[in-house]
Amino acid sequence: MSANEKKQIATKDKAGRTSSSSVWFPAKRYGWGWGLPCAWQGWVVIAVWVGLLGGAAVLTLPRHMGLWIASVVVLVAALMVICFAKGEKPRWRWGGR
Repeated sequence: MSANEKKQIATKDKAGRTSSSSVWFPAKRYGWGWGLPCAWQGWVVIAVWVGLLGGAAVLTLPRHMGLWIASVVVLVAALMVICFAKGEKPRWRWGGR
């Protein structure tokens, strides 16, 4: 394993936070999925996502409910793709480990 590959491996500190710079979204301690971002890039993604969600609501509601629902589906799918790409591998977790 090269030094670069070792740098990419996410490690957790005692508080359970991920300390690798390549992971923006750490896995949740309980359940499936990701928790709050652990890197500034993740916070930027969340802020942009919330801004786009709000912008879609302002531009489409209440006249175009179907268009707003479609935009929410697209935005959620985009956030999931980013979380899969820049987050820890999602799996069911029961805490502890």
